[in-house]
Amino acid sequence: MSIYLAMPAQAASDEIGWLAAVENAADTVVQPVAEIFSSVVFFPITIGEVSFPAVVAWLIAAGVIFTVYFGFIQFRGLKTSHEVIRGHYSSKSDPGEVPHFHALTSALSGTVGLGNIAGVGAAMALGGPGATFWMILAGLLGMATKFAECTLGVKYREVHADGTVTGGPFKYLPVAFKKFGRIPAKTLTGIFAVSILIFGIAGGNMFQANQTFAQVQNVTGGEDGPLGSAGAAVIFGVILAALVAAVILGGIKSIGATTSKLVPAMGIIYVAACLFVILANLDHVPAALASIMAGAFHAEGLTGGVVGVMIVGFQRAAFSNEAGLGSAAIAHAAVKTHRPVSEGFVAMFEPLIDTVVICTMTALAIIIAGAPSLQAGMDSVQAGNGAPDGVILTSDAFATALPWFPAVLAVAVSLFAFSTLITWSYYGLKAWGYLFGRSKASEVTYKSIFLFFTVVGTVLTFTQVLSFADAALFVCAFVNLLGVYLLLPVIKREMQEYLADRKSGKLKVLGLEDEDLEPSTLP
Repeated sequence: MSIYLAMPAQAASDEIGWLAAVENAADTVVQPVAEIFSSVVFFPITIGEVSFPAVVAWLIAAGVIFTVYFGFIQFRGLKTSHEVIRGHYSSKSDPGEVPHFHALTSALSGTVGLGNIAGVGAAMALGGPGATFWMILAGLLGMATKFAECTLGVKYREVHADGTVTGGPFKYLPVAFKKFGRIPAKTLTGIFAVSILIFGIAGGNMFQANQTFAQVQNVTGGEDGPLGSAGAAVIFGVILAALVAAVILGGIKSIGATTSKLVPAMGIIYVAACLFVILANLDHVPAALASIMAGAFHAEGLTGGVVGVMIVGFQRAAFSNEAGLGSAAIAHAAVKTHRPVSEGFVAMFEPLIDTVVICTMTALAIIIAGAPSLQAGMDSVQAGNGAPDGVILTSDAFATALPWFPAVLAVAVSLFAFSTLITWSYYGLKAWGYLFGRSKASEVTYKSIFLFFTVVGTVLTFTQVLSFADAALFVCAFVNLLGVYLLLPVIKREMQEYLADRKSGKLKVLGLEDEDLEPSTLP
């Protein structure tokens, strides 16, 4: 997720008066609502000199509680997670739409993005090297949260007659809240669906399209290059929408097939670049690790000291991996499996890859190779001038070892944005289906609207609209985690039964890919 971490580029809308007028009018109407809404959703908690949104405390507290409740499952269950992803316990007769690996990459494509590039750079400037330690810890806690919500996403899903699946919070929240009555249950689930839909069209679509165009424009000469005009922005938007349509019209199977290739490729290229920077400065690694540990517990000179650094790390991790928001459970619900908790084990790899691995690699590259720009960023924060652009800070760090890498980074950012866009199209579709029904005509209407706003996003910024969508997404955290808390005993029972079957060898028998295996013989 990236909406917190970089403001949208100003595209080319200023060149056409009526486009600028539309944008200004929309922002003017939305601004007062967005400000009030954001002040409520991101209500600040103050500890000493540091203020942070209450929603961050809500997300981190859930990670701690789930970690303890499930007996530190994110550590003792990693081997099981790896086996499930590799298909050890899968059968061809399992209901669902996509294999475990495709479900994982589909969900990852919605979280791996600018949050891992710009967000880490901003965290380093705000909290110094010590923020890395707390980011890692928050990522590890988020693994337990993903385990819980994605298990429920599959447990209460509905497999339709045509083989497609609807799951995630749209199905388990009504079950969790039914003790409050039918109307409160439908209202709370409806609030979740509306919030996902708003963010899906604005933050997950327009913002990503805007960033994709901005990156391509930058590497082709900026506003003075061939993509400097408003007309070029529109054409680019139409082409981008066509590429998106080619993927999303095929549903989650097409999205999973695309992300299963795109996400690993992006991840390998990016991590390889990080490793190159680190290995090129290998003699600086011990000092970098020492600075991370020292900064985590002895943060003299930084606003808020250790508490401030801790909050920066937790906040950036929470905004990066989306653990607790319920969005990933929508993608994971489409998995082919008979055992819901199996996908909970798979989902644990999301924060592990997104935050613990990729964010940490980015941080190390910045600390090791980007000392001048990192120090300049920290000085800027201390002087009250705010954090520098996180992408630039990260890019400068890479450029110390790979002078040509900023251009590659621009392409990577565009690919990250594209993968996020197609995944959020699916999340929005499921929210639309909950609110308006899942008929063919209804789905075509949604996809047409989504693709229209893809084009709009390349031309217009809608800053206030995006701020409103930003806040709407985190409304999901309050609703979703409340529902998960109410269903914790269900998850624990599923987990215990699954691990017992694995220990006894029963899962291996059921996992044989036998064409003649009758579904009725499976649990």
